[in-house]
Amino acid sequence: MISQIRNKMSKQQYRSELGIISDVLQVAIDGGRSGVIISTISRGANLSHYTAMEKCQKLVGFGLMETANKERNNSYSITEKGIQFFQEMRKFIEIVEQVKIRY
Repeated sequence: MISQIRNKMSKQQYRSELGIISDVLQVAIDGGRSGVIISTISRGANLSHYTAMEKCQKLVGFGLMETANKERNNSYSITEKGIQFFQEMRKFIEIVEQVKIRY
């Protein structure tokens, strides 16, 4: 029994950077124009608070997301450029999955 659990754990696949970015952008899209706070992104993308902050700041730097101070928290929302990027990325991921390339 223990060896079966270990085998399953060792075969666990981790998300790529592209997969993580896709999840973060999806949460931002789901949040709409009003934006979402970092804890919502963290939970929705299954990331630690620190990692979610790091990814959001990277996306803000690329112009794919924007941040605004909302009440006492920073709120993140996806930009038009981010929506276009997300749509193209999803198309790319679908093609990669069809040809069975691990991304």
